[in-house]
Amino acid sequence: MTTCSIHAAEFRAAGTDLSERRRSGVSKGPLIDITAAPDTIGIHWGADGAARIGALTTISAIAADAGIGRAYPGLAAAAQGLATPQIRHLATLGGNLAQRSRCWYFRNPRIACLKKGGTECPARAGNHLYSVAFDLGPCVAPHPSTMAAALLAYEASVSTDRRSGMTIGELLGDGSNGTADHALAPGEMIRSVELPTPVPGERALYKRAISRSHAEWPLVEVCARAVVFGGAFQIIRIAAGGIAPVPLRLIASEAALQGVPANSADIANAARQATAAAKPLPMTAYKLDLLRGVVYDLLLQLTTA
Repeated sequence: MTTCSIHAAEFRAAGTDLSERRRSGVSKGPLIDITAAPDTIGIHWGADGAARIGALTTISAIAADAGIGRAYPGLAAAAQGLATPQIRHLATLGGNLAQRSRCWYFRNPRIACLKKGGTECPARAGNHLYSVAFDLGPCVAPHPSTMAAALLAYEASVSTDRRSGMTIGELLGDGSNGTADHALAPGEMIRSVELPTPVPGERALYKRAISRSHAEWPLVEVCARAVVFGGAFQIIRIAAGGIAPVPLRLIASEAALQGVPANSADIANAARQATAAAKPLPMTAYKLDLLRGVVYDLLLQLTTA
């Protein structure tokens, strides 16, 4: 977990992202090592069956937890699909939510950008092949958190040492602030994530489109949840990452499916709606085809599971 300013003090838990940035010289501020407390580690279940996950819980622990797999299958699938087994074993939930941009201009210590105190986003006029397809603000780097996209699909909330009940949107913003990866104040630390009561009969899946088979950041990733009853979609939630400065709910696709028959024609229409609000950059229009394809494949799998 980190703070926004590039030279401010930064929290270090596993440090899977922070260590890389310090080796390259991008991050230079002092470190604050954090250790687990009872409310920051592990998965805790309420009487209503809802889960609270401590921010220092590892991604591998979330992926392997049988209770999470039953109650929140999309979250478990996203955790399982994230990065590599070695990283999942060390990386924490809070660190994944608060990690810094993966843009190669940000990661280059010799290049100024908005997130390092610069006045413009160099990716706009430069190589933005892996940047956003939904242009929401001055920075065109996609948000790197897989867990944020899955938690957005589950309408989870986040608690810090200063605030509670923050939505994923409140934590990460709307993409209009190009200087920050999240809305945490300097020194503010994520402590836990709260999930809603599980939905009976839910089916959920996660899928990513990547440029190589292993250890690659997603070009597009989608977490989809559905309750199909009587041959129709009764509940549908779809969230996508890799396409915008923040994870996005695909509201138009959800609206196209709510209450309609779970057939391939309606699913194809919903997949087309996934890109209705897209504003691709010159090099990122290919992500629209990927997004439509991933949404279609996931929804089809949900109806045949």
